[in-house]
Amino acid sequence: MDSNQLRKAYIDFFQSKQHAVIPPAPLIPTDDPTTLFTSSGMQPLVPFLKGESHPMGARLVNSQPCFRAEDIDQVGDNRHTTFFEMLGNWSLGDYFKPEQLSWFWEFLTQVVHLDPKRLHVTVFKGHHQIQNDQETHQIWRDLGLPEDHIHYYDATKNWWSRAGTPDKMPPGEIGGPDSEVFYDFGPEHNFHQQSPFADQTCHVNCDCGRYLEIGNSVFMQYIKQKDGTFKPLPKQNVDFGGGLERTLAASQDQPDIFQTDIFNKPRTILEEVNLTNTDKSVRNIRVILDHLRGSIFMINESIKPSNKLQGYILRKLIRRSVLHSKLLNIDLDVNLGLVVKEFVSSYSQAFPSLNQKQQEIINTIQEEVSKFNQTLKQGMKKILSHSGSTITGRQAFDYYQTYGFPPELIQEFAQENNIQVNLHGFDKAKEKHQHQSRTASAGMFKGGLADHSETVTKLHTATHLLHTALRQVLGNHIRQEGSNITSKRLRFDFAHPHKLTDQQIQTIESQINHAIKQDLPVTKTIEDRDQALKSGALAFFKETYPDQVSVYTIGDSKHPYSKEFCGGPHVSSTGQIGTVRITKQESIGSGKRRIYAVLS
Repeated sequence: MDSNQLRKAYIDFFQSKQHAVIPPAPLIPTDDPTTLFTSSGMQPLVPFLKGESHPMGARLVNSQPCFRAEDIDQVGDNRHTTFFEMLGNWSLGDYFKPEQLSWFWEFLTQVVHLDPKRLHVTVFKGHHQIQNDQETHQIWRDLGLPEDHIHYYDATKNWWSRAGTPDKMPPGEIGGPDSEVFYDFGPEHNFHQQSPFADQTCHVNCDCGRYLEIGNSVFMQYIKQKDGTFKPLPKQNVDFGGGLERTLAASQDQPDIFQTDIFNKPRTILEEVNLTNTDKSVRNIRVILDHLRGSIFMINESIKPSNKLQGYILRKLIRRSVLHSKLLNIDLDVNLGLVVKEFVSSYSQAFPSLNQKQQEIINTIQEEVSKFNQTLKQGMKKILSHSGSTITGRQAFDYYQTYGFPPELIQEFAQENNIQVNLHGFDKAKEKHQHQSRTASAGMFKGGLADHSETVTKLHTATHLLHTALRQVLGNHIRQEGSNITSKRLRFDFAHPHKLTDQQIQTIESQINHAIKQDLPVTKTIEDRDQALKSGALAFFKETYPDQVSVYTIGDSKHPYSKEFCGGPHVSSTGQIGTVRITKQESIGSGKRRIYAVLS
């Protein structure tokens, strides 16, 4: 089956098991500053996995577009991508291990028609006070897997929690064992000798490429206690995630996901104009394909290349595409439109908005390509300035950071101009930079909305009051474009063409605090989506909402001060918020403004 057929088959299968189809969340989390992108299907469902009731029920399924910027350096092998679709199904306190494992096995063997003899599974082998997962082991045996196709791994491989292994989990954190399914492409596809792991023994969970993980069932089973022990959760959840691209590769017995129908036509375009024929050219083409596909989906969600946050990642993807095309002597300017159109055609059935934005996507990428070509000229001048000397590893990394030159391009261009390159020190400089970035990421996570702290909850409710006040003072054209809430402040983005006057800010602040002093009730209801919209509930984000939605109303239900689609958390009444003070406003371009506010 092709990618569209596989996606539909998965959704249809779990619908037949009484799962409600939930729409995919935006690629950029709308209310979660802990991460730049939605990187898994479960990420938007964290509040519900922690106990909040979902408006669509206890059994859910979807296919979620995801992006993982941290995987960018791994792209180029047979299986890693930055952008991918994750097939997901969830049980929120309903079914557990027997149903999940047997259904997934049924889907793989009877719907996708994978050969059971080519499937291997992994099971949690235990960690100190937590025993090995004998229940999962027995279920797999009952389903017909032979003993030598069931493999035990430790908590670094087969345990899930947001904090990592059990010993790293703080009190109150939930987690549990998981069980992964791998497809074996056979010894003829053993890439182990071609990888950095050539001196290691090949096994099902190694990185050689022979075995491909196609699905992982996480069993959220425990909560960590203050004394360090683990207690079973009163309601145990299932969180399943499986890569569409990887499952597709297994269904076609094709170990290279870049050889599947999603990539075939765009890849053929690049291969036909590739003027080099080296072992590295395959990797270069994979990088271009991955990065352009990711760029397409980012621009589809109105991300623009920039030097900050998501825009920075988009810029990096496009520029790396240019660099790898130059290594192949491919003129990306000429072929870009053709590649984009083939990707859009492949995805138009599942993501029709791509058709509407196709030309905008092409124009945005072409504009960035043109800008980068100018930067490349500057970088090449820098390299030429080393004539008669040697470029050090530290200097090479600086050029990598400043101009986007990967080390192989620096070496190639330098050698063509008789300049020596010594890359000793490049990796050390890169590791230091990555470490500093992970520190930055940890800081972002620490202050994030996901912690549901008292202050964050107050500020989150205050964003609803701010939204209403903005619309009352500036007009109903005001549209929320995103928010970022930490324990120190709220940040609220909205569409408005002009700078706010001091008087307007003072009026908005006064209206917010007046609503707080009234101590208005904050209530949550589960409502029919269309009926909620007709009743005046606001829903400005770009995602498609499910048939049943969570609606938060502030004030009297017949004449509310605020009524919006939202996933929480909120205080029970506005009097709990305290005083709100607007501290700053700024332009963020394209007719958008940003307001910062604090509690005082």
